[in-house]
Amino acid sequence: MRFVLMGAGEIGLPSLRWMLDLADHELVGVYTQPDKKIGRKQVLTPPAVKVMAQEAGVSVFQPDTFRKNESAIEELRGLDCDIAIVIAYGQILPRAVIEAPKKACINLHASLLPRHRGASPIQAAIRDGDKETGITLMHIASELDAGDMILKESTPIAAEDTGGILHDRLANIGPALLEKALPVLESDTIAAEAQEESLVTYSGKLKRDHGKIDWSQSADTLERLIRAYDPWPGTYATVDLGGERRKLKIYPYVEIGPDSDEPPGTVIGSGQDLVVSCGDDSLILRGDLQLEGRNRMSAGNLLRGVEIPVGTILSPG
Repeated sequence: MRFVLMGAGEIGLPSLRWMLDLADHELVGVYTQPDKKIGRKQVLTPPAVKVMAQEAGVSVFQPDTFRKNESAIEELRGLDCDIAIVIAYGQILPRAVIEAPKKACINLHASLLPRHRGASPIQAAIRDGDKETGITLMHIASELDAGDMILKESTPIAAEDTGGILHDRLANIGPALLEKALPVLESDTIAAEAQEESLVTYSGKLKRDHGKIDWSQSADTLERLIRAYDPWPGTYATVDLGGERRKLKIYPYVEIGPDSDEPPGTVIGSGQDLVVSCGDDSLILRGDLQLEGRNRMSAGNLLRGVEIPVGTILSPG
């Protein structure tokens, strides 16, 4: 079969490597997002998917959009592919693109659908306290992540999993699921199961301000949030030190401490660790912290150099 890969995120790299190594099939093209300016120096940087594909001699295409872009759609049709595999591409595909492959346009989605449709399923699974998550191979439909499901592969969510750790584990599940799916994809009819609409949940695109810590939530909820949002979008509060409001970034890992009568966000311990009251229980900040204007360091090292006394209020932002 002739494959096309559409992907922009690093979660697709292991699957791209798998496709490049296929002996009896051919990867005829890779679609990814345009190069972007990154970092303080705004260096124009290609997606990692593009770099890997070009190193392997595979043609790379980077249309800004497929919508109202007939030349890009005709270019795709000209590749004469049987299957298009989409992995974190970052674009909603119009009907003409979905119908361009001769057999199917399918998607590897990083959740056990129909739970966590949308842009941030990995973070949502940890944040919402799911016991497991996984990868779903599905047909692409016009509605977001609503297509019929072909295969699934699950993995438990461990207490130490962060968004980054779980991302990497799911990325490595992708090739195994595609390998298992090959006989299905080669068949005349690709069997699939409809999603149960009553079980659908959505996980929207995350922005940096989603990482504001709301101390009125329970310590258990915030512990999961801090792991889920590492490394992106990160979690933070603000603190008034010497009359100056400064951001305090909070990194895993934190522990749940005893309940407190103090209002949520109140520092109730400040020694080797920073302990903050929550809506229920408290959080012991034992991971790294980064005070605005300073380097990231352990909580103990920060507190040796900066006084954050008991009674200080940490605000959401």
